[in-house]
Amino acid sequence: MILTYLSGIESILAGATIVFGGIVEGYGYGLSLGTNWPYTHDILQLAARKDPEAIHRILATIVGIFSIIILILNPSIISLIGFLSVVFTAILGMATLYVLAGKLPSEFQGLHDIAAYTTFVTYLLIMLQSLHIFELNIISFLISAIIPPHFLYFVIFMGGVVTGTRRMKLKIGRVWEKEQERNIWLQAAWVIHGIASLIFVIAVILLHYWLTLAFTVLEIIAGLWVWDSTNRNPLKPGASVALHQVFSILVVVAIILNSI
Repeated sequence: MILTYLSGIESILAGATIVFGGIVEGYGYGLSLGTNWPYTHDILQLAARKDPEAIHRILATIVGIFSIIILILNPSIISLIGFLSVVFTAILGMATLYVLAGKLPSEFQGLHDIAAYTTFVTYLLIMLQSLHIFELNIISFLISAIIPPHFLYFVIFMGGVVTGTRRMKLKIGRVWEKEQERNIWLQAAWVIHGIASLIFVIAVILLHYWLTLAFTVLEIIAGLWVWDSTNRNPLKPGASVALHQVFSILVVVAIILNSI
């Protein structure tokens, strides 16, 4: 029973960390702590002052601690995958700081997002398995998330590439604007992300995953809001980014529920 509680809390914390990442981007705190990683000497004081980047890193630390405890209590392949996904999320989290600083390519941001969602999914599956509700093999889930028909992880990856290319300061742009006012590579990444999302919609319809489809539609609406808000205020697009992450998490949960 303790494994159920720990994995449930871990999944919630991992999801909260993802959402706080959206808050960090939405309100312009991406490099509020510079490229110092993982901490600065006054991170607790900054968190107390409601700096979302400080809170984001503290949450990530707690996720790491829980992953070690779960691995000790339940040494298994799925617990090991969870722990490794936390490690990769942390390492790639450091890399994203250098992406924002323009020192690494945006693909690192995409990989970071994949690792973060893998962490969330893994501990959600551990909880469901410990409750004897769902016995989906984590390897099977990861394979289905990578390859067609829906390649969920490619959608997540391209969303991260858009964020990394934007570097929390560029607007995505509108096709009718003059070319010098647009970043062609950023727009190309956004278009690819959009096409992958539409393919994902078609896939969940073919699979009859209606709950997933409902949340996907809401996520696409939130994504269009992100597009609009980043064009209006690229430095601080606001709550749209975090809401987009919330619906992304709900889409992942819905996929699992539709698979039961």
